[in-house]
Amino acid sequence: MDPITHSLAGAAIAQLGFKRKGAFWVLLISSFAPDLDYITRFWGVDVFLRYHRGITHGILALFLVPLIIAVIAGFRKGFFYYYFLSFLAYGIHIFMDLTNQYGTRVLSPFDWNAYSLDISFIIDPYISIGLFLCVVLGRFNRKRAALISAITFILFFSYFGGRYYLRNATRDFLKEKLDANTYKMCPLPNDFLRWWFIAKSGDEIKVGFADLFTKRICIQDTFTFTNKDPLIERSKETKFVKNFLYFAKYPHPEIKKEGGRTIVIWKELAYSFMSGEHFTAKVTFDENNKPVKSEFNF
Repeated sequence: MDPITHSLAGAAIAQLGFKRKGAFWVLLISSFAPDLDYITRFWGVDVFLRYHRGITHGILALFLVPLIIAVIAGFRKGFFYYYFLSFLAYGIHIFMDLTNQYGTRVLSPFDWNAYSLDISFIIDPYISIGLFLCVVLGRFNRKRAALISAITFILFFSYFGGRYYLRNATRDFLKEKLDANTYKMCPLPNDFLRWWFIAKSGDEIKVGFADLFTKRICIQDTFTFTNKDPLIERSKETKFVKNFLYFAKYPHPEIKKEGGRTIVIWKELAYSFMSGEHFTAKVTFDENNKPVKSEFNF
């Protein structure tokens, strides 16, 4: 989720009845704190892609950062109260990020694998608008603010539960229509019954749309996995591709010829439904197979 949505979540939690001095700011700061890793964008988009949702979104940070915030907010009085608030807001942030296919290294630093529930897109307007209305209505009707927030969070978790059910139902439908060894379902923006899929069988990967409403599947592309070209291996030595491969769950390389040059294009298939060249890394080699250009598209 985006930082604004996370901040709205913190404000909505504050309306549940946590009125002690400083509680609102503890919740607001804690709900945003995991995204302090946005600072890595100063070193390039590829670096941001590698380190975003890493250590600050891990289990160690979940216990450590609220401890620091609680010490600052309640050093003299209310330490456990502020620790609980900070832990709650920080944990909900991690949960919200875990719902989409971007991937969150939630077990870091003990396990650096990225995990995801794959039930919502990175930016979900239904969650953002719902939390915004919750905060606005709570400000206009302070007597019922706690009730408004409670209902909002019941709907909040019910929404994710519903999407979890629909994802599994779509995957079961896909399994009936398409034979493969592994299936990955990815949420699409503002869609509930249509999902993007990646189906892998041996060295073949199929990607496309599975529509639970029309009971149809549309195979968009079929890829054959290959690492036989030595330039593919050489492209992995470049900074952009290294960072890309650290992030990507379903990377796929392609070779393209332009004149005497060869371009190795790495795609993240989990986002290949997006128009344009999003989540791709490119390395251009000259006639002598020397890398002359590398780039990354976010």
